[in-house]
Amino acid sequence: YQQYKDWKDAKQYPKVVWLAGLHIPETFIAALVQTACREKGWPLDKSTLYTKVTSYVDENQVPERLKLGCYIQGLYLEGAAWDLDKSQLRRQDPKQLVAELPILQIIPVEASKLKLHNTFKAPVYVTQERRNAMGTGLVFEADLATGEHASHWILQGTSLCLTSDQ
Repeated sequence: YQQYKDWKDAKQYPKVVWLAGLHIPETFIAALVQTACREKGWPLDKSTLYTKVTSYVDENQVPERLKLGCYIQGLYLEGAAWDLDKSQLRRQDPKQLVAELPILQIIPVEASKLKLHNTFKAPVYVTQERRNAMGTGLVFEADLATGEHASHWILQGTSLCLTSDQ
């Protein structure tokens, strides 16, 4: 409720968005891309998202709101953990199934300009069941830096979720 109230009062979306607090988070992500396309004159069908995990673990550390894109908080990592020192995926600690991800930066870009290396495209789901009550659940795919081949994380079942059961 507080996120909506702050959003209404400020007349712009918050500096750091809690994506799980939105009813249909996919539409917010789509709106970010559409807004960037309008401002930059990019064709919508040739635009995409790039994500980057920041070193911020608390929204108070974020210096200012992004002009294009946004910061997302409250994502949970399954099948892996995040190494803050190396800024990349690492193997999860024993008996720890879910780890909170630092704040994620979402940046709309032209698809032709995006060249990714040493990156795993992690699916971002609404719940840990990887679907919602309507049978869908994929929100978007996040680009996570990695020192391992992407197949390692696929076999681990690595994904991000907006909510955690733990």
